Amino acid sequence: MGVRNQTRVVEFVLLGFSSIPNSHLYLFLPFLAIYSVTVLGNLMIFTLIQLDSSLHTPMYYFLSHLSCLDICLSSVTVPKILVNFLCQRQTISYNQCLTQMFFLISFTGSEPALLAVMAYDRYAAICKPLHYSHLMNTKVCAVLAFATWVWGLLNAALHTALSFKLYFCGANQIHHIYCDLPPLMKIACNDVHANEVAVHIASLFVAVGPFFIIILSYVFILSSILKIRSTTGKRKAFSTCASHITVVLVYFGNGSLNYNRPSAGYSLVIDTLVSTIFCIITPMVNPLIYSLRNKDVKKALWKVLGLQSKEYTSPAKQ
Repeated sequence: MGVRNQTRVVEFVLLGFSSIPNSHLYLFLPFLAIYSVTVLGNLMIFTLIQLDSSLHTPMYYFLSHLSCLDICLSSVTVPKILVNFLCQRQTISYNQCLTQMFFLISFTGSEPALLAVMAYDRYAAICKPLHYSHLMNTKVCAVLAFATWVWGLLNAALHTALSFKLYFCGANQIHHIYCDLPPLMKIACNDVHANEVAVHIASLFVAVGPFFIIILSYVFILSSILKIRSTTGKRKAFSTCASHITVVLVYFGNGSLNYNRPSAGYSLVIDTLVSTIFCIITPMVNPLIYSLRNKDVKKALWKVLGLQSKEYTSPAKQ
């Protein structure tokens, strides 16, 4: 079909939940619960870090940014899904679709960069303890955090600008639960070569690059930990990294499933499940990981609640 004959698309139909009969009846409350836990959990982490002076360190400063990112990422997709459930109409306007895609790409692009910065922070703390206060001073931390947000915004701006040049020739059915670049490229009727090249190049900088930095940081960290003679010292050093490693594995594992799809693609049911886990479940899991595994965060929570537990009477500093 020629591009000249393309019909302007004013809205898209999201087919992600079409395979589930009466999905609005069964899924509204679970998605509302997930979104509530995500926002409240990450808001709790952010608030505790601001209120407790013992958490005013680079590691927790970056964690507060991770909590903000997770709230933003979840808020890009879930509220629209909930509105569609209430209206029993799985549609999104053209402008809303591209806006949603812009912020989705931005936040999913910023998170790997932030996780890489957090890995570097752990490297500096464990491998360069004498220089840590200089390497991760307040100004450096602010610049690194700001750069991760800008990194994601620039990546999103590139892909969104190229997406404005896509024609859909009247095809408006997206086999997905929200607007993302790969599903839009799939239904476009003009040449998407420029978009594909941009995706491949950007993935090197947005995903592969940060992942390489994380792996390299932990190679040096592991080498330093193995040189520590005492078992207690090794355990203490590793405990400061445990939560971050878990978050990295969860994020990159789910991200790989979501974006590195087989050439034949997933079935609609599997696609919906993978997308839900990556952009909706993962932001909910992160605060649970940090609150359940981190003694400093749990101690701060008890302090704010005005409670005192024997476990935290004399906690070891992480």
